[in-house]
Order: sequence, then structure tokens, then C-alpha cells
Amino acid sequence: MTKNPQVFDAAKYKQTTQQQWDTAAEAWHRWAPLLSRWLGPATETMLDMCDITSGSRVLDVAAGAGEQTLAVARRIGTTGHVLATDISPTILEFAESAAKLAGFRNVQTKAIDGEQLADLDADPFDAVISRVGLIYFPDQQKALTGMKHQLKNEGKVAAMVYSTAEQNPFFSIPVSIIRRRANLPAPLPGQPGPFSLGGEGSLENAFAQAGFRNIEIEKINAPVRVSSAAECLQFEQESFGALHQMLSGLSDGEQDEAWNEIEEALGQFETNGQFEGPCEMLVAVGTN
Repeated sequence: MTKNPQVFDAAKYKQTTQQQWDTAAEAWHRWAPLLSRWLGPATETMLDMCDITSGSRVLDVAAGAGEQTLAVARRIGTTGHVLATDISPTILEFAESAAKLAGFRNVQTKAIDGEQLADLDADPFDAVISRVGLIYFPDQQKALTGMKHQLKNEGKVAAMVYSTAEQNPFFSIPVSIIRRRANLPAPLPGQPGPFSLGGEGSLENAFAQAGFRNIEIEKINAPVRVSSAAECLQFEQESFGALHQMLSGLSDGEQDEAWNEIEEALGQFETNGQFEGPCEMLVAVGTN
């Protein structure tokens, strides 16, 4: 008798994802200076590509703790407005707190599933951005069409994603080690994940399928620079909740062994007392 093939459970995945980000919220906020150094230049390119400037109305989808939301707030000034959304209400508390601490009155937050943006009751936006968020939506087309729905005519959507696993070993090495040690199967068809839009043409095709025009793709080198492989490991341990979920079937001792192997493997990117983990991002923009 043939076993039925496993089917990806999107509802369960979303529930787990929210729990992971609720748990990692404080760490993601605490690591904001690293996020700014690491993804700041690529973020500025994304904001340039969708013409965010003084007075713009911007929707930030999967905003997390809001480090890039604050970058938008600085650009748009007192006459602009940015709405930061995320599936995790806990992580948005940090985004709201950071905005208040920085003195921004042009930032608002709202907890909402990124695939339910068509239900968002808001005035149309000049731009919608999503930094390292679209890759984790089970229904990426629903997310993109929801973003498009919230745009003004000629408004733009921009998304930043990882390229391929091969170009992002700072992340793909830990994932592959954990997958092997936990004896996890390959991702199921349609399953979201860090490299789900990194393949040649994948991101452009996703935007085209959602009905965007004038699609542009930029490839950006964005190495993770910290003091050591141990610090990179600490960042990933504290901030990347999905890694802990992947390890959950192993004993504490087996998990420690996996983390030790990851740190040793990441050591190849240490040179002269500094760590530089290869990372390549893709930024796409499309016009409504």
C-alpha cells in the first residue's frame, strides 16, 4: 500500500511562524545595530527603487522590529506616513517603541497576516516594501496581489529576498547541518523558506504573475560582518527561530553538537580576527 505524500500545512506553518517571531522579538530588536550595518545599504537601494521620498505614504509588510521602518520614517519626514505590519503583535511592540524613542510621529503599526492585505482598511499607499518577508509567505502570490491592492495608480512594490543557498552560506550552512543531523526531509513542494525566490528568474516571475509592470531586479552583495563565527552563531541562535524549530526533535545534547558543528563550519569565514559571512540579496520593484 502506497503512503500518501506529505502535504505542506500552511495554517500550521503560520501559527508556528507567529510563535517563533513572538519568541525572537526581543532578540531581533536587540540586534538592530547589526541588521542596520548588514542590510542598511540594500534597504536604501530598495527605498530608492520605489521612489520613497518626503511626504510618501508607505506600507511596510513583515516589518519585524521595524529597523527598516525607521529608515523609511527618516526619509518621508513629518508630511509622510508609514504603516508597519507583521503577523507577530509582540515584535511590532518593539517597532512602535523604537519609533517613539526616535521621536517619529509618522509611524503606525498593525498586526495583520501579510496574505490578508486586501482586507486592510487604509488610504492608498505610494509604495509597499517587504524586507526578507515575502520568502516566508506560503502564498506569495496572495501576498503580492494584496500589496498591489493597497497601491495608488503608478505606485510601486519592492521586496528584498535572499538569492540562492550557494550565495548565502552564512545561513545555508546552518540550515544544511541541522537538516542532516535532524534527519529532516527536503522541503515540500510550495513550501516557503529563505531561498524560495532566489533561483534565476523566480522573483521577476512572481512579480509578473501578480500583474506588476516595469519590473527591475538588483543583485546586492551584503556580507554579514561581525567579530567572529561565535558572534554570528549567537545572532542566528537568538534571532532565527526557524533553526530552533528544525532542531526541536533532537535532545539537548544533540542540539549542542549541531550548534558546535555550525560554529566550526562558519569558522571558514573568519580572517584576521574578523568574520565576513557571504550573503547576496535580490531587490525587486514593480509598478502598479
